[in-house]
This record gives sequence, structure tokens and C-alpha cells, in this order.
Amino acid sequence: MKIGIDIMGGDFAPDATVSGAILAQKLLPSTIRLVLIGDQEQIVSCLAKFGGDVNNFDIVHAPEVITMGEHPTKAFSQKPNSSIVLGFSLLKEKKIDAFASNGNTGAMLVGSMFSAKTISGVIRPCITSILPKENGGMGLILDVGINADCKPDVLYQFGVLGSLFAQHVYGIKNPKVGLLNIGEEPEKGNLVSQAAHTLMKDSKDFNFIGNIEGRDIFGDLVDVVVCDGFTGNIVLKQAEALYTTLKRRGLSDDYFERYNYENYGGTPILGISSTVMIGHGISNDIAVKNMLLLTRDIVEAQLSDKIKQAFE
Repeated sequence: MKIGIDIMGGDFAPDATVSGAILAQKLLPSTIRLVLIGDQEQIVSCLAKFGGDVNNFDIVHAPEVITMGEHPTKAFSQKPNSSIVLGFSLLKEKKIDAFASNGNTGAMLVGSMFSAKTISGVIRPCITSILPKENGGMGLILDVGINADCKPDVLYQFGVLGSLFAQHVYGIKNPKVGLLNIGEEPEKGNLVSQAAHTLMKDSKDFNFIGNIEGRDIFGDLVDVVVCDGFTGNIVLKQAEALYTTLKRRGLSDDYFERYNYENYGGTPILGISSTVMIGHGISNDIAVKNMLLLTRDIVEAQLSDKIKQAFE
């Protein structure tokens, strides 16, 4: 297996990305090779700086960088030698099995849609986030940002994608899927939520338990929370803010420590034909390491193939 990582992506690149790759390489078996994509001189310098052996990695020279503030579509076409564009080229040519980046999210989405391609039958790819449970378990919420507005059939498909992810990557048997709403009754919520509930209630594609409310998302009632990207992003940022507030006030708790994004590192784009990971722009080396380890898990689970089979 070969995992490509955009070394130039993120606020603290290339130091954080190279250091994180070194940490991940020490934990990965020799059968998994990390491919560092970026400015070769800087990569070699950082490897020496952080005690990494250049022989333990493949290096692909990419002299250009798509910065965070650039227009995604224009930058993707105008910078063919950037680390993101070359990463997608390697993925398309099957020279790597997965591609991960903390860089320009828009450019990563452009590459996913036009290079990796959407799986046939999937209306809208999406991204997800972890929801730590009080009982020690783990749940998912999707979408958390790509699709601000969703039609009912798109929300239905999020239930399929989230259920497959929870089952095959996190080992949750028969995941419980809930639709995030302002009440448990089927008639509650806006017209989109009501129509989505109608589609989901008799689903044979996933284990739908009905509407759930915001107070339920961290409990054991549900494993996969479905919502539009506007709502999901608010939930995600609220959880991040709670963690930051607790840390700022000097409060520590084992459960709330699991809110730290560094523990998970990144999220796959679900619904595309390859494994593409998006990480947080502020990721440090620990977050990069964990993103690469999760990438390994997703490739080994053959998640994209499972999704293709589900949509055939």
C-alpha cells in the first residue's frame, strides 16, 4: 500500500506534515509506504531536522503550492505542478492508494470530483466527523460542511454512506442511523426533514431509528447522525468550541479530551471512487499522524469498493 500526503498543505507545513509522516511511518508496517509530495529540498531538510530517514519514504517533487486563499478551480488548473494536483495525478494513475492533505479544502474537493470521480449513483459526496460517546464508543455525523443545502434523497444517501463507514471502518455492527431534527415525531422539522423521514422510515439500506434531537448525539441512542452540511458544521464547531473553552478554563476530563481533533486527524470524502482524506488546516504533527493511520484503516477496509457495491 502507498499513501500520498501533501507535504505543503496546512498552516504549519512543511514542518508539521513531515514530522507527522515520520511519526506515522514508525507505527505502520513495512508493507505500507508513505509518499511525500511537495518541494523536495524542503522535504529532505525537514526529514533531517526531525530525525527521519529519507530512505523510509518516497518523495515526489512538486515545486508549486495551492495556498489556502486561492480560488480552488482556478488554482487546480493553473498550478499543474502543485502538491495537490500531482497528488491527484498519482491517485488517478494508481501509483498511490490514497491521498491526504491539510491544504486548500476547495482544491481537494475539485480534485475529488474531477479526478477521483464520484461513484455512480451517489448524488453528493460528503464529509463526516467523529462524535465521541459517553459510554466510550464512537459515532459519526454527516455532512459537516460540503453540502449546506440538501434535498431529501441526498440525506437518505448520507444514511447509506455513514452506515457503511461506521460498519466497515469502526466495526459498529448494524449502526443505528438517526435524522437530526427539532423533535422526535415524524411531522416535526422543515419540509426537507419531513420528506427525508418519509424516505428513511422503511429503508432496507440502513438501520433507521427515526428523528433524533441535538441532546441525543453524544449518547448511545444513535451511531450515525444525518443532517445537511450547514447544520453539521455548526454542531462540529460547537463541539470544538466546548473543548477549547474547557481547556482555557483549566478543566480536564477523559471524555472531553476525546473532542480534540488531533485524535482523529482528518475525514474521508465519502462517495468518490478513491480514498481521499481532508485534514484540518491547523493540524500539528499528531493530527497528521492520526490522519495517516485512519487513511490506512480506510484503505484496508476497502470502503470505496463497499460503497460502489451498495450503489450498484
